[in-house]
Amino acid sequence: MKKENLSISGMHCASCAVSIERSLQKQPGMKSASVNYALAQAYLEYDEKQVKDEDVAKAVESAGDYKVMIADAKDKTKNNTKKSFQKFVWSLIFTLPMLVAMFFDMAMWFTWVSLVLSFVVVFVIGFQFHRGMLSQLRHFQANMDTLVSVGTLSAFFYSVYAMFIDGHLYFETAAVIVTLILLGKYLEIKSKGRASEAIKKLFALGVKKARLLENNKEKEVAVEDLQVGDILLVKAGEKIPLDAKIIEGSTSIDESMLTGESVAVEKNIGDQVFAATINGTGVIKIQVTKIASETMLSKIIKLVEQAQSSKAPMQKLVDKVSSIFVPSVIVIALVTFAIWYFALGYGFEASIINAVAVLVIACPCALGLATPTAIMVGSGKGAEKGILIKDSESLEIAHKIQVVMFDKTGTLTQGKPEITNIHIIQNNLEKKEAMILACALEKQSEHSLALAFAKFATEKSLTIPEAKKVQTVKGRGIKGVINNQEIFLGNTKFVAEEKIKINKDAEEIFENYAEKGKTPIYLFDKNEILAVIAVADILRGTAKEAVQKLQDKNIEVYMITGDHRKTAQAIAKELGINKFVAEVLPQNKAEEVKKLQAQNKVVAFVGDGINDAPALAQADLGLAMGGGSDIALETGNIVLTNSNPVKVYEAITLSKKTFATIKQNLFFAFFYNVVAIPLAALGLLNPMIAALAMSLSSVSVVVNSLRIRVGH
Repeated sequence: MKKENLSISGMHCASCAVSIERSLQKQPGMKSASVNYALAQAYLEYDEKQVKDEDVAKAVESAGDYKVMIADAKDKTKNNTKKSFQKFVWSLIFTLPMLVAMFFDMAMWFTWVSLVLSFVVVFVIGFQFHRGMLSQLRHFQANMDTLVSVGTLSAFFYSVYAMFIDGHLYFETAAVIVTLILLGKYLEIKSKGRASEAIKKLFALGVKKARLLENNKEKEVAVEDLQVGDILLVKAGEKIPLDAKIIEGSTSIDESMLTGESVAVEKNIGDQVFAATINGTGVIKIQVTKIASETMLSKIIKLVEQAQSSKAPMQKLVDKVSSIFVPSVIVIALVTFAIWYFALGYGFEASIINAVAVLVIACPCALGLATPTAIMVGSGKGAEKGILIKDSESLEIAHKIQVVMFDKTGTLTQGKPEITNIHIIQNNLEKKEAMILACALEKQSEHSLALAFAKFATEKSLTIPEAKKVQTVKGRGIKGVINNQEIFLGNTKFVAEEKIKINKDAEEIFENYAEKGKTPIYLFDKNEILAVIAVADILRGTAKEAVQKLQDKNIEVYMITGDHRKTAQAIAKELGINKFVAEVLPQNKAEEVKKLQAQNKVVAFVGDGINDAPALAQADLGLAMGGGSDIALETGNIVLTNSNPVKVYEAITLSKKTFATIKQNLFFAFFYNVVAIPLAALGLLNPMIAALAMSLSSVSVVVNSLRIRVGH
């Protein structure tokens, strides 16, 4: 399946988006199509063997006066804003004389001037509305252009008729309607541009040129031309061109664009660096590990685009309303005319003007912008803070979260365990010998605790023999043959399964370590316990703060771990967590999530994105804390690029704020139309005031969405 974001020109309201979406979904091989009016984009998933680029373009064009924009033409926001402003200014220039004339008793010849001025505004400057209406008419559809076109043409042609019967003229009304709607369109485009600033900032972060080293000679090349394995020179204060690893030098890197944290990170030989992060004071040589299209920055941009293009479940209701909105308004306008003319007998003039007011006050744009603009701003704000929201549905779920379950290792702790204690039980064994046996086994283990043994072996310069027939027993430990002796390293359950007796001394030491929040491990052979080794993983500095903040929001916090119960109890107590699940096998974490869901609780699971995939998938919301790793980007609904537990709280808070804004926007959009249309139908609104109200309604929705960027 191919996934693609396409920019589409020609959309004027939510009805346009619905029409294009329907046309695309009819294509054989199209898995899903989501068209976003606010972004003027379509997010597609389709079988590229069945659907070709030209099929997509034809499907878009067949829905109306719309076109798929080529890559080079995508970012035309500034140009569109400028054109929109120029149209408004010219329309205002031609309309102002008619507005001024309303306050004076003008000569008969000015009627013809008004006709010409109005003609220019309605048919030349406002031609986009009539073109859009005709395009929709060809497909037996209607959108906002239809409302504006029918309304202005009605006012214009009635005025032409009135010239010959000495009736009241409405040339200035037709012109003002076009002028005010063009003003609204300009303000809307400008504010939508502000709403999508986050994604533009991400694009702007990329580096265009890099210093390539070949045969010890330095030359400047385009980043797109670099390949994996190329050696680059990066000087102090420069941006890292591509994802790479340091092969010479040391420095500090500002990774705030990736993590949202301003504190520089120390980097040495062998460490990973990411594109667009800023090199500190050192000069380094780096070896490229990812080409331009595969860097972490590129993936983040794709994730943000995908989130902004996707539709929240709430948007489906709005789409249904939008699909019948314009036809319903046209019917209401016709009924308004009929009642005023036939039932109330007010004459053709009053009847047509009230019908025009109904047409121009209805605003499908406000409905179409309500959800996507809030999601656009919310997901963009998240990206700035190192919170990557992969789809808009996650935002809608996150505000409902009742329980957050943290996997202990790598989330609440730093994931960098250390050997803290070695207690020898077998008298003839020395500490060094015991650790050589333990390190030999753990050398071939993928468990997170293996890092502690590797670090110990390096620091103590131990010579580690090769362990044979090594076998990992999930949730128990590891075993293997070292110097023809079968050695085991694991927990109490492992000892029991091997039917080894635990003497009182060993048991007391084991329990003592556990009560101190350390992870105790038995080292034993086929006959007896040899030693008890304690490993401790340092708690993250912000873990306690994160737990407290979540609990203050009435969110239950659980901790889940494979550690001994007493170890888990000690850590939970230190963090202020009342509920924890201990001695859980990795494959059973998802089952613990299910147990909470069975209690009708909405559960978020926080893992490191490496071995927690089943639990992250099972949870209502999966938050992967992977420090920007590739695996984390593929796992979970929300990715926290900074391994800071407080980001979990920030993600939920951002979700609540975004969702609250969506509800406010939708309430305003529905309320506006529900109240405004009847007022116009009752003859209480002049068409010019109606046009102004319609223009400002869309802008107010976007401005309300922009508030998400403030105070979070």
